[in-house]
Amino acid sequence: MDIETACDQKVPQRFSCRLLFRTVYHLIYFIIVHLVIAWGVIHMPSNVRKHALSNPAFKALIGVTPALFTNWNYSFQTIFLGLSLLYDFLEWAGKHNGNLGTKIRYWRDVLFCGCVLPFTLFVSSMFWTVYAIDRELVFPKIYDDVIPWWFNHCVHTNILVVLALETLLQPRRQPTDEKVEVTIYWSVALMYAVVYYTIYFATHRWLYQVFGVMTWWQVCLYQLWIWGSSFVFYKLQFPVNRLIHGDESQETPEANGEAKTGEQVMSPKEQSGKVITDLKTPPFSTRSWSVKFKNLRSQFESSRL
Repeated sequence: MDIETACDQKVPQRFSCRLLFRTVYHLIYFIIVHLVIAWGVIHMPSNVRKHALSNPAFKALIGVTPALFTNWNYSFQTIFLGLSLLYDFLEWAGKHNGNLGTKIRYWRDVLFCGCVLPFTLFVSSMFWTVYAIDRELVFPKIYDDVIPWWFNHCVHTNILVVLALETLLQPRRQPTDEKVEVTIYWSVALMYAVVYYTIYFATHRWLYQVFGVMTWWQVCLYQLWIWGSSFVFYKLQFPVNRLIHGDESQETPEANGEAKTGEQVMSPKEQSGKVITDLKTPPFSTRSWSVKFKNLRSQFESSRL
C-alpha cells in the first residue's frame, strides 16, 4: 500500500477545505441577511413613520419600499444563500447526489447565474456611481436620519462580497441551464420595468430621481443600457470563472465525490479484473506517464493469465 492510498483511507471522502469554507461563509451570510431583513422590517418602518410626522418626504418612502430593486435583489440573495446552505448540509451528510440534492444544486446554480450575479453587480455599480455624482438622485441625504450607514452598505456593498466568495469557492465555468437562466433574467428585468413604470404613471413620481432629470428618449436609452449592462454581467461571469478555476479539461474529481463529466471512475475491484491497454481512453489520457505506469503495473500484477 503506497502513501497516497493510505492517506485516502485516513481522510474522510466528504471532507473538503473548500466545502468547509463554503459552509461557514454561507452560514454567516445567511444569518447576516436575516438580521438585516429583521431590522428593516421591524425597526425601520416605525422610525420612518416617526420622522414622517415632521417631514412629508418620508411618507412616500413607506409606500415604495417594497418596489425598490435593492430589496428585490436582497431577496434573491437570501433565497440563494438558503439553497446553498441546505445543499452544503446534504453534502456533509453524503446525500447531495440524491434526487433532492440534485434539484437543490440545479436551482441554486441557475438562480445564482441568471439572477443573483447580474442584478447584484448592476445594483451595486449603479447605486454607487450615481451616488458619487449626485446622491440626491438615488439616496437623498435626508434618508440618513432613518437609514443608518451600515444598513446602506449591507444592501449595496456587502452584497458584492457574496459574489466574490461564491466565485472563488464554487466553479461555474458554463451555464447550468442557459435557457432557464436567460428566461429568469429577462422575466425579472421585464417584471420590474412594468412595476417601475406603473408606479410612475399612477403617481406621476419617479421611484429614483435619476430618471426625473432625463427626457423621455434619455429614459428609454438609459433603460436599454440597464438591461444591456446587466446581461453583459451574466455573460462575463463564465469566462471570469474559467480564469479562476481553469478549463473543464483541467478539472479533477473533487473530494465531495463529484467526478468530471464524461470521465468514468472505476472501483479497485473493477480495475483488478480488467486490463486497460488503450492509453487514449479516460482516465489514462488525462494522467501523467508515472501514474499510467503505476496503474498498468498494478492491473497486470493482479490479472490472471
